[in-house]
Amino acid sequence: MEKRTSNKSSLAQIAALLNDAGSVLIFPHLQMDGDTLGSAVALCSALRKQGKIAYVLIEDEIPGNLRFLDNGYCTSDYSGMEADVCIALDCSDWMRLEKRQEVFNNGKQTVLLDHHATSQPSFAEYWYVDKEASSTGEILFMLLKEMGVVLDAEIAEAIYTAILTDTGSFIYSNTSASTHMTVAELYKTGMDHNKIAVEVYQRKRLEKVKLFIAILNTMEMICGGKANLAVMTQQMLTETGALPAETDGLVEELRSIDGVEISAFLREEEGKVRVTMRSKTKADVSKIALKFAGGGHTKAAGCTIPGTIEEVKPFIIEAICEELDSIEG
Repeated sequence: MEKRTSNKSSLAQIAALLNDAGSVLIFPHLQMDGDTLGSAVALCSALRKQGKIAYVLIEDEIPGNLRFLDNGYCTSDYSGMEADVCIALDCSDWMRLEKRQEVFNNGKQTVLLDHHATSQPSFAEYWYVDKEASSTGEILFMLLKEMGVVLDAEIAEAIYTAILTDTGSFIYSNTSASTHMTVAELYKTGMDHNKIAVEVYQRKRLEKVKLFIAILNTMEMICGGKANLAVMTQQMLTETGALPAETDGLVEELRSIDGVEISAFLREEEGKVRVTMRSKTKADVSKIALKFAGGGHTKAAGCTIPGTIEEVKPFIIEAICEELDSIEG
């Protein structure tokens, strides 16, 4: 397919594209979290209620604590699908569309909506990135307003899930006054926030707990105790019966240890290692991720590096210690 010009767009322009479209395909990123899936479901619900053909295209399993969001919106049977608009949500990197890239490119118009400071939006024809937003869910709320959508409880609960999970239940530094005002508007729809809290945080499978225990047993303190690191092998998944997506929240648990400024979680995959990092106060883990062609936010970032855990780990430790040394002057 011939490469199309990529243009930074306003929410009003993207709203017009969606309002004019008869069919829309929505792309959450690989290894879905609450922000990408909540945003995708909210948009799909709104579009279908306008009488449009809309689907959320996925290629991996929905995490158990997020399955309540899918009311027939998600499909992994997307071969041959085409649409007037293909829109990627919360997807800072083209590679996070993986097997769905060709379907995305086949859209008559392609769009990206994101909030990552290191977002690389040039794969979409139209894009809107707001690094000050707490989440893609918060941006989607503004987009739906531009579209003239009247929110109902179902749409609001999906957006609330997006915002809740990406702000760490409103404790992360990306939470702002605007975030709280958005949530206040969502409450007016009569959404059930307690139901969401139970689904997201209080329905852990026993297999996930066993996996957490196995991973935490690998934790090592690094950089003089100012950082830590833990790993997950494929053998751990096999032995516990857990799913890869059930590592969600693990790196935050590592960060919660007193005195730790940076936490890192290394997950073994076929021929590569996925690295997830978090910082607590001053360190910028997006700088570390960029060294390895990754990206993200100041306090939440990641990358994927070819090789084994044994090969990758020394480079990550070195980069983390360098970042910690730089903030200490």
